[in-house]
Amino acid sequence: MTKPAEPGRPDNFRPANKRGAARLAAVQALYQMDVAGSGLLETTAEYEAFRLGKEIDGDVYREADAQWFRAILAGVVENQTFIDPVIRQSLTEDWPLSRLDSTLRAILRAGVYELTRRADVPMPVIVSEYIDIAKAFYGEEEEPKLVNAVLDRVARRVRGEGRGRDAS
Repeated sequence: MTKPAEPGRPDNFRPANKRGAARLAAVQALYQMDVAGSGLLETTAEYEAFRLGKEIDGDVYREADAQWFRAILAGVVENQTFIDPVIRQSLTEDWPLSRLDSTLRAILRAGVYELTRRADVPMPVIVSEYIDIAKAFYGEEEEPKLVNAVLDRVARRVRGEGRGRDAS
């Protein structure tokens, strides 16, 4: 017996899993670090103490896999000098990395970290999760399509997986 969809919620709605919630929190933390200039340790501690699975101003943050959150955050910071050139290679010349807003940079950095350093996670899972995060921030604008294109190019280049043809 299937349960009817809640009002205002699509039939195909599925709640985020703990890793998905960790990915979203990592993107938010990377954004915060980029904009506010806060460091890895203080940002990680703040999120674990006050955000992951907690209530803030009436909004309840989903329970997240704290270990996965820390791994993404630390991985992006530790590998940023490798990650950023990989992203640049996958962008078109008229869209340099510096032209992207901080949220989009955070999404791409986290996604590229997972594609390049987490071979244990299937490529379609990574790409799908970060497209969903982009949609959460941008709706159906162009940004989710850009995330899809960049992560797909990176997956083809780094993992030999992906769709379409390589634009490089």
